Amino acid sequence: MNFNLLKPTIQEFISANLKADITKLLFKGSPFEGVSVQELANQIVVKQKAVTKLSTWFAAENIYYSEKVSIEQTSSETTAQYKSKIIKGASIVDITGGFGVDCFYFSKQFKEVVHCEINEKLSSIVKHNYQQLKKENITTFFGDGLQFLKNSEANFDCIYIDPSRRNNLKGKVFLLKDCVPNVPENIDFLFSKTPQILLKNSPILDITSAINELKFVKEIHVIAIQNEVKEVLFLLEKDYIEEIHLKTINFLKKGTQEFNFNLNEHIHSNYSEPLTYLYEPNAAILKSGGFHQVSKQLGVFKLHQNSHLYTSEKIINFPGRVFKIEKVISYDKKKIGKFLTDKKANITTRNFPKTVALIRKETKIKDGGTTFLFFSTDLNNKLICLFCSKIEK
Repeated sequence: MNFNLLKPTIQEFISANLKADITKLLFKGSPFEGVSVQELANQIVVKQKAVTKLSTWFAAENIYYSEKVSIEQTSSETTAQYKSKIIKGASIVDITGGFGVDCFYFSKQFKEVVHCEINEKLSSIVKHNYQQLKKENITTFFGDGLQFLKNSEANFDCIYIDPSRRNNLKGKVFLLKDCVPNVPENIDFLFSKTPQILLKNSPILDITSAINELKFVKEIHVIAIQNEVKEVLFLLEKDYIEEIHLKTINFLKKGTQEFNFNLNEHIHSNYSEPLTYLYEPNAAILKSGGFHQVSKQLGVFKLHQNSHLYTSEKIINFPGRVFKIEKVISYDKKKIGKFLTDKKANITTRNFPKTVALIRKETKIKDGGTTFLFFSTDLNNKLICLFCSKIEK
């Protein structure tokens, strides 16, 4: 840490230049002795990212920001607050601590929190920031979190893990066993130190594959913000062998959308030709794979087994986008444009052999306007185009 960055005059400079052109700032060089222009630029760029993602840190004084990649990889306050409420106990250890956002929110629910971070500089930054945020029940530990557990005689009510999804040999990885730490390989040891494990996964990891790699999975939480999946959480409870509960939540500017189901329910969807209304599930539901459950629970019909679009005669409160179907035609690239007066439309494809880009090229339809076109396949395996108007909630 370069403590010169915390001097009042430099902190004022950082705050005053949050909207500055970073390229021009780098060209001018640093106006301060003992602080490089690169260090100043990093603090400015990262603090800009904290405005919405980490508003508590942004609002506090003398916060020291880590490298840009640490902020990009850290949980947002929205997801951190959510996950802190799905686990309980008196003590928790985060063995992959990072920038410390998750531990900050764990400290609101647990009496004792331990933050482990293998990067010495980042560990020092987190410790400093907790002091600025007046967090007294979080202990920071510099070192390997797994080794910390092996060397500690203490047990914890929960272990939290956010494995790194990159390694030196393979780059991005898609299996838990290839992440660091290797949770499947160490799971028996981990359960010797705690009765529950909360595991954060990237949206790119497959849910079924992760279940097969783990044991005692009790709950899976798919978290989206503004219809973009940010995290998939696995809650493991020692010796749990009952139904796996899958919970989805989509945080929007105006409230939240939630949809929950049991993973291994043997149910089937009902199907129909397009009716009056069309429904597109939010990103969290699409990631969860609960397509039959949507049809069954909400009483809507699927257009096709693989389309993941739903329809009904009467409008319902649906966890996703809702549209009024104005017209349905068989797919014909020559005819579609004839029904658009301004040659503009918002295009979505679901279970359709052509991409949005190819459809635009073939039909000459530009992006925009108030018409929404859904290209899909109906229950008779015919390619169709649905002309829709969006219903705002």
